[in-house]
Amino acid sequence: MDLRMEFVLRARARGCNVSELCREYQVSRKTGYKWLSRYDQRGVAGLEEMARRPRRVVQTTGEVVLRIQELRRAHPRWGPKKLRVLLTRELAASAVPSAKTIARILERLGESKLRKPRRRAAPVSLQSSQGEAASGPNDLWTADFKGWWKTKRGERCEPLTVRDAFSRFVLLAKAMPRISARAVKKAFARLFEQFGLPKRIHVDNGQPFASVRARGRLTEISAWWVSLGIKVEFSRPAHPQDNGAHERMHGDMRFELEDHPKDTIGGEQRAFDVWVHDFNHVRPHEALGMNTPATLYHRSPRPYRGPRIARYPARFEQRRVAANGSIRLATSRLFVGTGFRGHTVAIERVDAQTVRFWFHEVDLGQEKLDPSPRRCSETIAEASSSARCSAKRLGEETQSLRPSSKKRTHRDSIVSPLAKAEPRSQKARHNQRNKKEIHKNTADKR
Repeated sequence: MDLRMEFVLRARARGCNVSELCREYQVSRKTGYKWLSRYDQRGVAGLEEMARRPRRVVQTTGEVVLRIQELRRAHPRWGPKKLRVLLTRELAASAVPSAKTIARILERLGESKLRKPRRRAAPVSLQSSQGEAASGPNDLWTADFKGWWKTKRGERCEPLTVRDAFSRFVLLAKAMPRISARAVKKAFARLFEQFGLPKRIHVDNGQPFASVRARGRLTEISAWWVSLGIKVEFSRPAHPQDNGAHERMHGDMRFELEDHPKDTIGGEQRAFDVWVHDFNHVRPHEALGMNTPATLYHRSPRPYRGPRIARYPARFEQRRVAANGSIRLATSRLFVGTGFRGHTVAIERVDAQTVRFWFHEVDLGQEKLDPSPRRCSETIAEASSSARCSAKRLGEETQSLRPSSKKRTHRDSIVSPLAKAEPRSQKARHNQRNKKEIHKNTADKR
């Protein structure tokens, strides 16, 4: 008591360094500031030794211990904090032990698994690589394909996953036999009908969501999203941490689903459905204050009504992209991308030889026009004429090879092929003239 009072009096002196004073009294800075705080709140009585017994003692019964063991075996990767939340849903608050008590119970039962200590990274907020935070449900969705695995029968399983970044709500976990743009588009159409449209979707740079060689990195899927009024955001190349929370969810799927494969794709899908229900409605999330994603998520107010009508400024020229991904501008044919086929793009004249492509509000970059007078249409016409000539020659050669109904003489069989043959060099022409003279002399003698 006297030592603490002396410490407080010296610490209150003008110009005193509390850190040096704590080192002199051989106490931590935390303890020193605790004494000062208690003195300010309660005076001299605050410096007296306080009782160290727990404020609340819970007598853990055998039934509670057995329930803890059952929950642990049902969720082997869940820690004491999550298990305690599950107990609070079943038991009265006075009967639920603390998380530390649950940890000691699991250790005595042999149910705890020691993990290697790892370095904790800086906390990551719910934001995309563009720096815009997810402010509410359906503000940002994340989508990705988890690494594939094989079923027990050797079938390939490609899990497509979609989640809401704000609430962690898993919107879709679909087992697919292969990555197909048509199947992915169909799955997202059903998803939009069920949950509405988000404001943004964040994906990586892999197919079928993105292509680093395409204009704006847009593919058939991402261009369709833009036509629906959804902003598409891409991760930086070789930076999976830009979608780190989604990758963390894939880690859970790795241990809880991939390590326990089913016989068929149908069996995998049934396991996916059970896992998604537990993830959304049962599992507490520490980042959500130990709440479940289902308590925070709600349907989007933006209904799915199909692609919107493209509206561009009056000075822009509009073209519909053909099936081969090209558009016609005057006498030129310019390639935009196969991902935009069927959509309408706008053309902005930058200068006499440069144009800029727009797809709704997305800038697709510039394109240099061919300054030569020969246009793509001329090249196509020449190619068509050449093809017709080739077909005509092929028909003549085929007709010459067919057996003629007219009886051919010995002279026709010798002279006609030579007369119709086209000499290829001076030596060939000389030989042909000699043969003609020989045949003429032979005919005169006869």
